[in-house]
Amino acid sequence: MPPDETQPEATLTLPERVTRIIELMRPTIQADGGDLELVHVSASGEVVVRLHGACVGCPSSLLTLRTGIERNLRAHVPEVRSVRAVE
Repeated sequence: MPPDETQPEATLTLPERVTRIIELMRPTIQADGGDLELVHVSASGEVVVRLHGACVGCPSSLLTLRTGIERNLRAHVPEVRSVRAVE
């Protein structure tokens, strides 16, 4: 469940802050026929996601993962060190 949008950023855990940013990105990804699921956030800052829909097998999915998802997460959640996709 996504964190309460009215909850102050400073009171959110790392996974909650990552979830908040992913939820903001999902409509854009969904508009292209794909989707994004948060699988895990490690204490060391590794974010594991699963791509769905049109993203699966798309030649641009790695580019989306690196330049879109990872860049946004790192910009908004400085503790994020890397993002990887699993099947």
